[in-house]
Amino acid sequence: MTIFIVVIVVAVALSAVVLGSSVRVVKQFERGVVFRFGRVEEGTTRGPGIAMLVPIVDRMKKVNMQIVTMPVPAQDGITRDNVTVRVDAVIYFRVVDPVRVAVDVQDYLSAVGQLAQTSLRSIIGKSDLDDLLSNREKLNQGMELMIDSPVVGWGLHIDRVEIKDVTLPESMKRSMSRQAEAERERRARVIIADGEKQAALNLTEAADMMAESPAALQLRLLETVVEVAAEKNSTLVLPFPVELLRFLERATPAEPSGSVAAATTATADEPSPPSTPSPRTPPVPGDLVGAWQSADAGSAQPDQAPLRDESEWRPAMSVLDSAPRM
Repeated sequence: MTIFIVVIVVAVALSAVVLGSSVRVVKQFERGVVFRFGRVEEGTTRGPGIAMLVPIVDRMKKVNMQIVTMPVPAQDGITRDNVTVRVDAVIYFRVVDPVRVAVDVQDYLSAVGQLAQTSLRSIIGKSDLDDLLSNREKLNQGMELMIDSPVVGWGLHIDRVEIKDVTLPESMKRSMSRQAEAERERRARVIIADGEKQAALNLTEAADMMAESPAALQLRLLETVVEVAAEKNSTLVLPFPVELLRFLERATPAEPSGSVAAATTATADEPSPPSTPSPRTPPVPGDLVGAWQSADAGSAQPDQAPLRDESEWRPAMSVLDSAPRM
């Protein structure tokens, strides 16, 4: 009786072990590839849920069907224009045929990683630095084609390839900074020159209009005066046309040198005539006229002695000082 019970217990335990080995749970994002005696059973790929296997006969390998994000390590390379750069990338791919992935490739993750590094170095060598910096979409497409061509036979599909970063040497960064600064300076100078050209054209048109109507120039001058006066300045500078000075210079007659010399000689030989009072000289009383004329004559004729007595010319000077100015 005891032996019978032991046999039953052993049988139940073996049945549990066999049942446990024949039942597998496949997750939603997985697919199961069944190997029967080491051979893949065509059409026996197990979907999500409980998968029943023949004990000791069947073996199942689970394949993940999710999109895999694989970073590509940074690769050092020399571009086509001989610039040393360091570029890294990222790849997005997924399994489309679990049977081929399980059979044809030993480790498809490692295979895709090595292929991506090789393709990235090839892209670096075939591209210029400007393409790596500004035309990444084209490079991404080219790299995607290079990787996708061999992995199609492995049961994989490359969804997307992206170049993440391009690291440049410090000397190249400084050179590019100077180039960008020079380009900005060139654009600024071109814009300033274009503005000066447009302003010159507008000023030319305005000058033509003012030439047809001289009053317009006067109005513009008055407007300028008003604008300057609005700033509460104590000094006002008005423009004076240089043409007017040239006109006055041409209009002034030049005296001949011979007549000037003759007039100078005649003046030196003849005594100077007595000075006559100005028409604006104020009226002087009769008793002072003689003293005033005597003083004028004395200054004109050196032979006569001037008035030396202060009593004679002081009254006349006091009257002159008190006379109203014209």
